[in-house]
Amino acid sequence: MSTPSIPRRHFLKTSAVGAGALAVGALGLPRLVSAEEKAEKTVEPLFRLSLAEWSLHKLLFKGEMTNLDFPAVAKEFDIEGVEYVNQFFKDKAKDKDYLTELKKRCDDLEIRSVLIMCDGEGALGDADDAKRTEAVENHYRWVEAAKFLGCHSIRVNAQSSGSRTEQRDRAADGLSRLGEFADQHGLNVLVENHGGLSSDGQWLKAVMEQVGRPNVGTLPDFGNFHDYDRYKGVEELMPFAKSVSAKSHEFDAEGNETKTDYFRMMKIVLAADYHGYVGIEWEGGKPEDEKEGIRLTRDLLLRVREELS
Repeated sequence: MSTPSIPRRHFLKTSAVGAGALAVGALGLPRLVSAEEKAEKTVEPLFRLSLAEWSLHKLLFKGEMTNLDFPAVAKEFDIEGVEYVNQFFKDKAKDKDYLTELKKRCDDLEIRSVLIMCDGEGALGDADDAKRTEAVENHYRWVEAAKFLGCHSIRVNAQSSGSRTEQRDRAADGLSRLGEFADQHGLNVLVENHGGLSSDGQWLKAVMEQVGRPNVGTLPDFGNFHDYDRYKGVEELMPFAKSVSAKSHEFDAEGNETKTDYFRMMKIVLAADYHGYVGIEWEGGKPEDEKEGIRLTRDLLLRVREELS
C-alpha cells in the first residue's frame, strides 16, 4: 500500500532539523554533536497529530479492515498517535492476548496509543442513581484497557436528562465517580461535546467546574456544537482540555475545511497553552474516500502548524 505524500514544505523543514546532527567546529570542520547538545536544540512541535478511528468507520463496518489494522493505517499517513473507538473492539476490553497484540503492533510501528473513545456504556448522568452507577462501572474495563495500551485518557459522554441544572448535577456526579477510579490508574476522563447539553459550551464548562478533578477534563470537537458557536465553544472548553478533535467534513479547492476555519480554531487552541495531540477526525462528506479525507485534514493541520510556528 503506497504512503500518502507529505507536503514538501513540511518535509524540507523536518529534513533540516534532522540534518542538525553535524555542526561546524572551531576550525571550520564538521564535528559530531553530543546527545546533550541535540536535546537542547530539539524544538517540540506546536502540537502533535493523532488519528481518530472513526475517520475509518466505513472501512471498519464493511470489514475491509479491523481494529488491529488501525495502527498501520495511521503509519501510512505518518501520524504518530491513534485514538481508538471502543465499538470496534467492544468484546476485547479484558482480552489480554488481543490487547497485547494491539500494543505490540503500535510499539513495532512507533505509534502512540492516545485514548479510547467510549460509547454505548450507559448514561453517566442517568436520572436513576442505580443506572448511573452501572454506567460508571461499565467504563472501568475501558480505563483498564487504556492503561494497558499506554493511553493517557478515555473519552466519555455526559448524557443525562432533566432540567439544565439537574443534568449538570447528575453528569458531574457520574464523572466524579469515574474520575476517582481512573485516577487510581493514572488516567484522565475526558468529555466531548457530543450532542445534547454537552454541545453547549457554558453547560459543559459548568460541569467541569463542579467536578473539580484535575483528571476530569474535556475533548473539544471542532464540529459538534450544532446550534452553538463553535469558536466560542472551543474557547470555553480549552481550559479543561487534555485532547482536541479536529473534525472535518468537506474541503475546498485550496485545501481548507469549508465549515471550520482551522487557522482561527488552532489559534484558540494554542492560546490556551495546549500543545498536545490534535486528533484528525474525518466525519465523511466530500471527498467520499475516507483516506483522502484523512490526507486532506492532515495536510491542512501541517500547514497550520508550519505557518503558526
